[in-house]
Parts: sequence; C-alpha cells; structure tokens
Amino acid sequence: MKLIKESPYKWRVEKFGKMNVDAIIFTDSKPDIEAIEQLINVASLPGIVDAAYGMPDIHWGYGFPIGGVAAFDKENGVISPGGVGFDINCGVRVMTTQLKYFEIEKYLDKLINKIYNEIPVGIGSRNYTKLSVKEMKNIIENGAYWALNNNYGILEDLNNIEDSGKIIHTDFKCISSEAIKRGSDELGTLGSGNHFIEIQKVDEIYNNDFGLFKDQLVFTIHSGSRGLGHQIATDYIKIFRDNLKEWNKNIPDKQLINAPFNSEYGQNYFYAMNGAANYAFANRQLIGHKIRKIFKELFNLEVKLLYDITHNIAKLEKHIVDGKEIELIVHRKGATRAFEGQPVIIPGDMGRASYILLGTSKVAFSSSAHGAGRVLGRRQAKKSLRANEVINELKEKNIIILAKSKNTIVEEAPEVYKNINDVIKVVEKSGISKKVAKLVPIGVVKG
Repeated sequence: MKLIKESPYKWRVEKFGKMNVDAIIFTDSKPDIEAIEQLINVASLPGIVDAAYGMPDIHWGYGFPIGGVAAFDKENGVISPGGVGFDINCGVRVMTTQLKYFEIEKYLDKLINKIYNEIPVGIGSRNYTKLSVKEMKNIIENGAYWALNNNYGILEDLNNIEDSGKIIHTDFKCISSEAIKRGSDELGTLGSGNHFIEIQKVDEIYNNDFGLFKDQLVFTIHSGSRGLGHQIATDYIKIFRDNLKEWNKNIPDKQLINAPFNSEYGQNYFYAMNGAANYAFANRQLIGHKIRKIFKELFNLEVKLLYDITHNIAKLEKHIVDGKEIELIVHRKGATRAFEGQPVIIPGDMGRASYILLGTSKVAFSSSAHGAGRVLGRRQAKKSLRANEVINELKEKNIIILAKSKNTIVEEAPEVYKNINDVIKVVEKSGISKKVAKLVPIGVVKG
C-alpha cells in the first residue's frame, strides 16, 4: 500500500492489487489504518467509478467505513447493505425559532423535561399507537407526505427535506413482515446510541445564507428508521449470503456482501431500503411536529424547518465521470449529500458544537462529512469514563442532559469523538462545503 499525502488535507492510496480505483481520504492527519483498509476493500468492488472516498470523520464500520462514499455504475455496479448501514436514512434535521436564548433561559429546564417526557427515547422505545399493516404501507410509500396528510407538519416542510421526504422507488412487497412489525410501534421515537434531540443556540455566523442570527434558539434532531431499517439490512445480508455465494466468493471482506444493482436481488434491496428511508423521513417529521407542539404550548410561537438530510443511503444520481454524465448508485454511509447551494448539517458531540454549512462543490460526488467521527469505542468509553463525570463536565458548560441510560451518557461523551472544529476545518479547506453557522448545545435529550 502506498499512502501519498497530496495536500495538507488530502491523502491518496494509489490503485494496487485488486483495487479498481484509487482511495482518497480528506483529513489533516494520517488516516486510521483500519478505515484505510476498509476503503481499499471498497475500491475493489465491481463497477466502482472515480475513487472510493473517505470523509474527515472516517472511522471503522461494518464493511464500508463510516464516513465512506462510493459510487457504482448503474449498469455494471453493485449495491451493498454495508455501504448504507443498518440504520437506513439515519439523518438530521434543524428547526429554527425566532427567539434568542436569553428569552427562554429561565424556562430551559421545563422545555427539556417536556421534550424528554413526550418523545419516547431509549433502546426499544415504543410509541403509544401500533400502526396497521395498511398504514405502514402508506408510510413506506409516502414518507413525509404521509405525515403531512395526517396533520403532522406544514406544506412548506416538504421544500426543506431531501427528496421532499419521499423517495419514489419503493415496493412494500420487498420488506419482510418482521421488519414491518418492528416498525409498527416505533414511529415518532428517537431511539438510543448517538441519536439525540438538542436545544442549541447560534454561537457564530459566518455568512447569512439561511437567515440565521446570533444567539438564535434552534433544535437539531438526529434519528433514523429504527428497527424497520435494521431488520431490512439484516434480512438482505442473509438473502445475499444465501443466494449470491458465487457472485460474492472473491470479496475481500464478507461484510462487503453485495448484489449487482440491476439484478432482482439488488433491486429488491434498493426498493426495500428506500421504503425504510421514507419511514425515517416520516419519523423525523413526527418528532419535529411534537417539538413544534411543545414550543407552541410553552411560548405560543412557531418553529420552522431549516432542512432535513440523510447520511446513510444509496441513491441514484447523475454525475460527470471522465467528462461524461452517467447515472450512478452513490453509497453514502456516515456521509451527507452536499449539492451546490444546499444546506449541509454536521452535528458534533454533545459538549462542543454542531455546524450548518453550504454545499459548494462536486468533490466526492458532492458529498460531505456527517459528524465528528468516533475515536473511542463504546466498550473503551465505559472502561475509562463515568456518567457523573460526564454530567458534571457538561454542567460546567451550562449544558443540561436528560438520558434514559447512564451507559449512553458515557458512550456518547465528548471525549469519544473527534473535535468537530477540526473536522469542519478539513471540510472547508478541501472545498467540500463552506461554513454558515456554528451551533452550541444548551440542552440534550438522549436514549
């Protein structure tokens, strides 16, 4: 392996061995060797074009690294559950108010407790209503449109959601009854792990592209497709293993199990994955609606949606490769779309900051980082940190946290993540996106 530092923020592994393309990593320090090895494996998959990319928050994941981007020719390439992840359409949305932080400071405890008590959070969190199979079909086919048709939101929301909150390439028949069952009582729930609701204030404004202002009160929601998406990934990994043994016999890592995109198996997974993505759009729409209701009840003010974006998905997109526009299946796992002029949301850890940026280039198929990136595993975190210490650390920064589990507090401590400021510096210096605003947390809800 020949690792070349091409610039202060870009490294390249030139094609060797079974690689079909180079591997490129955007970072200001020497990339993690495990993540590089995974990216090299991705670069060996059939039909990959241009390069396998690693974002500044890259770290080891299932098959593909988290923070990985890879695009495959629609006609000759593959689709891989490992390139999407188990939490299909895990994503973030930012909602804005017209208040400044000092105007609600004395009500912050009440606000965060109401959010914590009214939005189900934690492992296996359930909603109070179990949806019918017919209603689940409607959600899977219509995403955020289903939510609006059921009075969860306002029409202008659709203009501020990736794909308007509805991906059309879905087929309910491609989703197992077990997946449907798992999703039937989880709509409108947050989940656990790194999922969160944060009350934040705008700390710095770099330009005024989205009309934000200093000390503005905003909310960020991070959640995905819950058990439905996890079951779909599990189902199709097994289906591919049982039915595509010959096709996958030479893959460098069994976690890179895949199907030809245009095959029956590849299309079935694609349609099922999109159904989970629509469910996730509806899920975040419901959580956002609940926050709107809470804010209206407490302050009699409206909350607007700035943008909602996914960072675990494979999408059909047209891009220029070797001077020719072709249709590709672009895998972004722990990476976010960053089309020119589009809001880009990159949350950090619960003790530092998050950022809103503006997509500015076509680098890495117009992709960007999705977060800070872990530097410490969950087991390591539990060995070295204590929940009370993390809570006190946040308290010293005037950050309130409410969580279902002390383990979550430890596993999601600021220390387990890269410094988001360093990640954003690489994103901007690499020409991927430009900074619009920095948000700092004042209240955090975790599972």
